[in-house]
Amino acid sequence: MTVQGSEKSSRRGHRSTTMGGMPVNDMPWWRWRTNVRSGLHMLSDPVFQQECWLAGQSGYGDVTDAVYRLVEDTWLDNWSAEKYVGTIFRDSQEAALVDVAVLRVLRILHQVGADAPVSAYLEHHGWPEAVRAARDAHVRLATNDGEDPDAPPRTLEVLSIMTRVA
Repeated sequence: MTVQGSEKSSRRGHRSTTMGGMPVNDMPWWRWRTNVRSGLHMLSDPVFQQECWLAGQSGYGDVTDAVYRLVEDTWLDNWSAEKYVGTIFRDSQEAALVDVAVLRVLRILHQVGADAPVSAYLEHHGWPEAVRAARDAHVRLATNDGEDPDAPPRTLEVLSIMTRVA
Protein backbone atom coordinates (compact mmCIF):
# COMPACT_ATOMS: atom_id res chain seq x y z
CA MET A 1 0.00 0.00 0.00
CA THR A 2 1.35 3.43 -0.89
CA VAL A 3 0.24 6.52 0.94
CA GLN A 4 -0.30 9.69 -1.10
CA GLY A 5 0.87 13.01 0.33
CA SER A 6 -1.85 15.59 0.88
CA GLU A 7 -2.09 18.59 -1.43
CA LYS A 8 -1.10 20.86 1.47
CA SER A 9 1.95 18.80 2.32
CA SER A 10 5.40 20.04 1.39
CA ARG A 11 6.16 16.46 0.39
CA ARG A 12 5.00 15.44 -3.04
CA GLY A 13 4.40 11.95 -4.35
CA HIS A 14 4.49 8.77 -2.32
CA ARG A 15 5.67 8.08 1.18
CA SER A 16 7.75 4.94 1.48
CA THR A 17 6.04 1.99 3.10
CA THR A 18 9.30 0.13 3.61
CA MET A 19 12.33 0.51 5.85
CA GLY A 20 15.50 -0.81 4.37
CA GLY A 21 13.38 -2.90 2.01
CA MET A 22 11.33 -4.42 4.84
CA PRO A 23 7.64 -3.55 4.81
CA VAL A 24 6.83 -1.34 7.80
CA ASN A 25 3.53 -3.01 8.61
CA ASP A 26 4.47 -6.48 7.48
CA MET A 27 5.11 -7.95 10.93
CA PRO A 28 3.33 -6.59 14.01
CA TRP A 29 6.55 -6.25 16.01
CA TRP A 30 8.78 -5.21 13.13
CA ARG A 31 11.04 -3.07 15.36
CA TRP A 32 11.94 -6.14 17.39
CA ARG A 33 12.48 -8.09 14.18
CA THR A 34 14.77 -5.34 12.94
CA ASN A 35 16.86 -5.53 16.11
CA VAL A 36 17.03 -9.33 16.03
CA ARG A 37 18.05 -9.20 12.37
CA SER A 38 20.74 -6.63 13.12
CA GLY A 39 22.24 -8.76 15.87
CA LEU A 40 22.14 -11.91 13.76
CA HIS A 41 23.63 -10.05 10.80
CA MET A 42 26.68 -8.88 12.75
CA LEU A 43 27.11 -12.22 14.49
CA SER A 44 26.92 -14.05 11.16
CA ASP A 45 29.59 -12.12 9.25
CA PRO A 46 33.23 -13.09 10.03
CA VAL A 47 34.64 -10.43 7.68
CA PHE A 48 32.60 -7.75 9.44
CA GLN A 49 33.80 -9.09 12.80
CA GLN A 50 37.44 -8.81 11.73
CA GLU A 51 37.17 -5.45 9.97
CA CYS A 52 34.83 -3.71 12.42
CA TRP A 53 34.75 -5.37 15.83
CA LEU A 54 38.34 -6.60 16.03
CA ALA A 55 39.67 -3.44 14.38
CA GLY A 56 37.67 -1.31 16.85
CA GLN A 57 35.71 0.55 14.20
CA SER A 58 33.08 2.74 15.82
CA GLY A 59 29.41 2.82 14.91
CA TYR A 60 28.59 -0.86 15.20
CA GLY A 61 28.88 -1.67 18.89
CA ASP A 62 30.53 -4.90 19.93
CA VAL A 63 29.64 -8.57 20.35
CA THR A 64 27.71 -7.90 23.55
CA ASP A 65 25.68 -5.17 21.81
CA ALA A 66 24.73 -7.61 19.04
CA VAL A 67 23.67 -10.24 21.57
CA TYR A 68 21.70 -7.61 23.46
CA ARG A 69 19.74 -6.76 20.30
CA LEU A 70 18.83 -10.44 20.00
CA VAL A 71 17.45 -10.74 23.51
CA GLU A 72 16.66 -7.27 24.93
CA ASP A 73 12.97 -7.05 24.01
CA THR A 74 12.34 -10.63 23.01
CA TRP A 75 13.71 -12.42 26.06
CA LEU A 76 15.00 -15.12 23.73
CA ASP A 77 17.47 -15.90 26.49
CA ASN A 78 14.49 -17.15 28.54
CA TRP A 79 12.11 -18.74 26.03
CA SER A 80 11.80 -20.01 22.50
CA ALA A 81 11.41 -17.82 19.44
CA GLU A 82 8.43 -20.02 18.59
CA LYS A 83 6.48 -17.84 21.03
CA TYR A 84 6.84 -15.00 18.50
CA VAL A 85 5.73 -16.74 15.30
CA GLY A 86 3.31 -14.34 13.66
CA THR A 87 4.59 -11.28 15.53
CA ILE A 88 8.38 -11.21 15.02
CA PHE A 89 9.00 -14.37 13.03
CA ARG A 90 7.09 -15.45 9.95
CA ASP A 91 7.12 -19.18 10.60
CA SER A 92 8.45 -21.99 12.76
CA GLN A 93 11.51 -22.43 10.56
CA GLU A 94 12.64 -18.85 11.19
CA ALA A 95 11.99 -19.33 14.91
CA ALA A 96 13.93 -22.61 15.05
CA LEU A 97 16.95 -21.10 13.27
CA VAL A 98 16.93 -18.09 15.61
CA ASP A 99 16.71 -20.37 18.66
CA VAL A 100 19.77 -22.34 17.56
CA ALA A 101 21.76 -19.15 16.93
CA VAL A 102 20.77 -17.54 20.23
CA LEU A 103 21.65 -20.64 22.25
CA ARG A 104 25.05 -21.04 20.62
CA VAL A 105 25.96 -17.38 21.01
CA LEU A 106 24.72 -17.18 24.61
CA ARG A 107 26.69 -20.28 25.59
CA ILE A 108 29.87 -18.55 24.43
CA LEU A 109 28.88 -15.25 26.05
CA HIS A 110 28.44 -17.03 29.39
CA GLN A 111 31.73 -18.91 29.03
CA VAL A 112 33.82 -15.95 27.90
CA GLY A 113 32.02 -13.19 29.78
CA ALA A 114 30.11 -10.14 28.62
CA ASP A 115 33.08 -7.82 29.15
CA ALA A 116 35.63 -9.97 27.32
CA PRO A 117 37.58 -8.49 24.43
CA VAL A 118 36.30 -9.27 20.94
CA SER A 119 39.26 -11.54 20.33
CA ALA A 120 38.11 -13.86 23.15
CA TYR A 121 34.85 -14.50 21.31
CA LEU A 122 36.44 -14.90 17.90
CA GLU A 123 39.05 -17.32 19.29
CA HIS A 124 36.51 -19.43 21.21
CA HIS A 125 36.37 -23.00 19.87
CA GLY A 126 32.57 -22.78 19.45
CA TRP A 127 32.59 -19.44 17.64
CA PRO A 128 32.61 -20.82 14.07
CA GLU A 129 29.51 -22.90 14.83
CA ALA A 130 27.78 -19.90 16.44
CA VAL A 131 28.60 -17.81 13.36
CA ARG A 132 27.22 -20.55 11.10
CA ALA A 133 23.98 -20.75 13.11
CA ALA A 134 23.62 -16.95 13.08
CA ARG A 135 24.26 -16.98 9.32
CA ASP A 136 21.55 -19.59 8.73
CA ALA A 137 19.03 -17.52 10.71
CA HIS A 138 20.14 -14.22 9.16
CA VAL A 139 19.87 -15.53 5.60
CA ARG A 140 16.39 -16.93 6.20
CA LEU A 141 15.07 -13.71 7.79
CA ALA A 142 16.72 -11.37 5.27
CA THR A 143 15.53 -13.45 2.32
CA ASN A 144 12.00 -13.59 3.72
CA ASP A 145 12.09 -9.79 4.03
CA GLY A 146 13.23 -9.41 0.42
CA GLU A 147 16.68 -8.14 1.34
CA ASP A 148 20.15 -9.19 0.27
CA PRO A 149 21.67 -11.26 3.11
CA ASP A 150 25.15 -10.42 1.83
CA ALA A 151 24.76 -6.64 2.13
CA PRO A 152 27.01 -5.19 4.84
CA PRO A 153 25.53 -4.76 8.33
CA ARG A 154 23.97 -1.38 9.07
CA THR A 155 25.47 0.95 11.64
CA LEU A 156 23.73 1.41 14.97
CA GLU A 157 22.83 4.94 13.89
CA VAL A 158 21.02 3.65 10.80
CA LEU A 159 19.34 0.97 12.91
CA SER A 160 18.17 3.63 15.34
CA ILE A 161 16.70 5.70 12.51
CA MET A 162 14.99 2.64 11.03
CA THR A 163 13.33 1.67 14.30
CA ARG A 164 12.37 5.23 15.23
CA VAL A 165 10.52 6.12 12.02
CA ALA A 166 7.25 4.47 11.07
